[in-house]
Amino acid sequence: MEKLNIESRRKIDEIVLKHKDKMGPVKLMLHDVQSELGYIPFEAMEKIAEACNVSVAEVYGVVTFYTQFTTEPKGKCVINVCMGTACYVKGAQELINHIMDLTHAPINGTSEDGLFSLDATRCLGACGLAPVVIIDDKVYGNANESNVVEDIITKIIQSERRH
Repeated sequence: MEKLNIESRRKIDEIVLKHKDKMGPVKLMLHDVQSELGYIPFEAMEKIAEACNVSVAEVYGVVTFYTQFTTEPKGKCVINVCMGTACYVKGAQELINHIMDLTHAPINGTSEDGLFSLDATRCLGACGLAPVVIIDDKVYGNANESNVVEDIITKIIQSERRH
C-alpha cells in the first residue's frame, strides 16, 4: 500500500472534517476525496470510517459498490467504452482493441506514461447511440475508429507530446 504525501493527507482531513456531522457523510466524503485526488486511497477509507463511526469494511463496500469510485489512480485522460449488449454487437470489442493499441493502456488499467486510463464499462444507457465511448466525461455515440479513436484520441496524444 502506497504512502500518501502530506498534501493528500491534509486534503482528506479537510474533507472528513467538512462532512462528518452531515447526514450520509460517507458518500459525500468519498466523492470529495475522489474529486481531489482522482481516486480513493485506503488511508482515506480509514479516516472516513473513523470519523463516521463505521467499519473500514463498510466504507470499502460503498467504494466497490459504486462504479464511479476507484481505488487506483487514473490517467490524465479517462476513456470508458461501453461493453453492453447493443454496443458489443455494434463493434465495441474491436473499438476497445484499437484504443488499447493506440494508447498502450490495458483494459481497466492505465498506460505506463500515465496519460490514459481505459475502462470497459457496463451498459451506459445510451443503446440507441451504440457503440458509446466516454472520454473525460464527454459522451461520443456511434463511435468508431475514425471519429473517436483517430480524431479525438490522436489529437490528445499529439497535444500531450507538444507539452
